[in-house]
Amino acid sequence: MNKDCDDLADYSLFIDPSNPTASPRTPGYLYQLSTELFSNYASKYRFLFIPQGLSFNYQANERMTPPVGSVLVKTFALPYDTSLSGSENEILIETRLLIHRETGWTALTYQWKNQQATLLVAGANIKHEMNNQGEAIQFEYHIPSKAECKICHQLVSQQTSQIMPIGLKAHALNRSITLTNGQTINQLQLLENKGWLQQLQLADAPQSFALNDNTQDLTARAKGYIDINCAHCHNPQGFASISGLRLGFDVDHTTFEYGICKQPPGWDGGPNGLAYDIVPGNGDRSIIHERQILSSAKDRMPPIGREVVHQEGVALIKQWIDSLPPSLGNCQ
Repeated sequence: MNKDCDDLADYSLFIDPSNPTASPRTPGYLYQLSTELFSNYASKYRFLFIPQGLSFNYQANERMTPPVGSVLVKTFALPYDTSLSGSENEILIETRLLIHRETGWTALTYQWKNQQATLLVAGANIKHEMNNQGEAIQFEYHIPSKAECKICHQLVSQQTSQIMPIGLKAHALNRSITLTNGQTINQLQLLENKGWLQQLQLADAPQSFALNDNTQDLTARAKGYIDINCAHCHNPQGFASISGLRLGFDVDHTTFEYGICKQPPGWDGGPNGLAYDIVPGNGDRSIIHERQILSSAKDRMPPIGREVVHQEGVALIKQWIDSLPPSLGNCQ
């Protein structure tokens, strides 16, 4: 709770310190999100540690905040082939910690080399090559610096900036998971059963879904994807608050503030001269879709954390915008 350890192993979070993807020490719990922030097709392994006897309150539409003493752990591993899974098909890149100290949340990043993770302050670029749908992709994966962590994780309230977790939202945690004994249970219910989550109202909890789950509602899938990839900046207290674009899962997607026929301040429209964040019924003329594809530093979204295009995410957002009735707005 007080020291930024030079080696990740010093925190003793995992039974095998060289494997941060499984077997956390008690009381660590592997949690899963319905939709993940895209990070160059990296696999992500998320763990939550909460001190014995402590808990946090359920929030339907706000980020939930574990108590002081809690630790959030997220490990990134890059695949060699995006169609394959398993440790033999990927390489460990980084592990990020969010530690809830008395002074607030502290963000620490550890880079993996030779089965050991060492504290990284200034950031780093890692060359990687992978196969995606038959295409060989070469790029430099960027591990963020300590300062860059604030771009996504900061909230500003009364002119005070603080770091906060991103993914602990009801709609993203509201999903079925399978336990080691084969039992299936709702993840929010499991957190309540563990004594970690209080005041749960599961019957009314919002829910998003995996982007490739075609059995589920298209809008819920698209808004879940937009929320986890964009809303941490595009909210009233986020890094992009000045844009006026509000992309939280709970925001009405048929409104101007969600981007319907909204012109963004401070962007030149890109190579295709686009004017509106969302043009209902026309994904190709919508900035939200276009900036998923663009890769230059001034144009791409999110601004950090992505070096390659998420083809599946691009297709989902285009499909969703194309499905919106043009009568939602007059983009002229």
